[in-house]
Amino acid sequence: MKQDLPEALARQDGHDSGGGPSRGAHSAASGLPGDSGDSIDPRESLHALLAAQREAHQRAPFPSWSERARHLRALRDVLFSHQDALAVAMNADFGQRSKAEVALAEFVVLKQEIDAALKHGARWMRPQRRRVGKWLAPGSARVVPQPLGVVGIVVPWNYPLLLGASPLVCALAAGNRAMIKMSELTPRTSALFEALISQTFARDHVAVVNGDAAMGAAFTALPFDHLLFTGSTRAGHEVMRAAAANLTPVTLELGGKSPVLIGEHARFDYAVDSLLLGKTLNAGQTCIAPDYVLLPRGSEEAFIARARTRFGELYPDFANNRDYTSIISARHYERLERLADEAQAAGAQLHALGSRDAATRRFAPVIVTGAPAHTPLMQEEIFGPLLPLVPYDSLDAALRYVNARARPLALYLYADDARTVERVTRETVAGGMSVNETLMHIAAEGLPFGGVGASGMGAYHGYEGFTTFSRMKPVFTQARLNARGLIAPPYGKLFNLLIRVMLKF
Repeated sequence: MKQDLPEALARQDGHDSGGGPSRGAHSAASGLPGDSGDSIDPRESLHALLAAQREAHQRAPFPSWSERARHLRALRDVLFSHQDALAVAMNADFGQRSKAEVALAEFVVLKQEIDAALKHGARWMRPQRRRVGKWLAPGSARVVPQPLGVVGIVVPWNYPLLLGASPLVCALAAGNRAMIKMSELTPRTSALFEALISQTFARDHVAVVNGDAAMGAAFTALPFDHLLFTGSTRAGHEVMRAAAANLTPVTLELGGKSPVLIGEHARFDYAVDSLLLGKTLNAGQTCIAPDYVLLPRGSEEAFIARARTRFGELYPDFANNRDYTSIISARHYERLERLADEAQAAGAQLHALGSRDAATRRFAPVIVTGAPAHTPLMQEEIFGPLLPLVPYDSLDAALRYVNARARPLALYLYADDARTVERVTRETVAGGMSVNETLMHIAAEGLPFGGVGASGMGAYHGYEGFTTFSRMKPVFTQARLNARGLIAPPYGKLFNLLIRVMLKF
């Protein structure tokens, strides 16, 4: 692992990362280092915890569905019975985090994830029959979903509950044990989440780890059976290098610059209203938030006017409005100001939709026009309420613009004509896509969520989450009566005849 990994995990410019149920396992009685509060090398403590979970998995390597369902219900019960406390903790960590947004973007999506796993999990874990082909008949084949063992989950600060618990739902549905590293930037939420998990699960089943950047670096270097990391693309490089030392399989949920493409004949006002909702949720601190808007040339002023009107309707009396979330830290606030100032110094125009206040870190959206391509605003994931507009002259030009850049985590298209929808769907590559909507594909129960290229690899949610945390083991069973002996040495005329028949087109 590179020397700068601790800082990459703890202080990313984009979405930073901190990297049957039984009660009362978070104590010295568990026999795990770190439970007694002693000062211990985090690597030693983490390795001991991993060893304890792996040993527990070996004692019960294939939990029944009734056991898995009991674990999922226990997770649901403890988190939702403390919904208000978690919202209060998040509000304190952010300085101002909309309680309504926490309910909508964290709890509603999480509940759907748990409900889907409880409804479909028994079916997901059944062996799947597969064809053997005519030459292996009458043998049989099946794929058996098997728990991987111990999985690691690294949680970012921007949606600390959802992005910690949602992967855990998938891991538990697949029958695994899990270690979870929470972010330092949400210390109250992370501490509460750790307390809730520790009172619900034995520590050798599910354990939450909190600590500094050194702990985060040590965590990602563990030889997990699978590691899921949510964070910035830059930190993703370091996490993958650390995992490679152990050949640990990884799912990387990263970020990038997710484009919005407003079609030439789109419902323009609807498009502006819709994407503004996606951009203002959590003050734009969302990995799939719109990062820039491609729109027909000449419509920039109409976009700004509509956005200003709509923002005023969404957040009246902005300076005192409790529905708008603050930027997570002074450092992140200053970074957003720097991106805007550097773009303006390079010739861009800034169109603020409201005020900003460094003391409370309230940052109203700013529409940016004329930003040169070389500016950091147009090169980095913004992860905040800055929104550049990029005019285009034709759909071909817009598609060339998107495809000339790194593949995004999300792509948003506003268009009603089937030809445009089909072209954009086929001719772009993105982790996910929504048509005439923003963000909502992440909440669709049956859709996997994941990135591609620089925006990540692998996916989870629903069935894809179950398979991510399972070994889909192929099993072939030979029939009692079979023809295997006909293709065994010594090879002769009969063998040659059979090979010719097998290879015949």
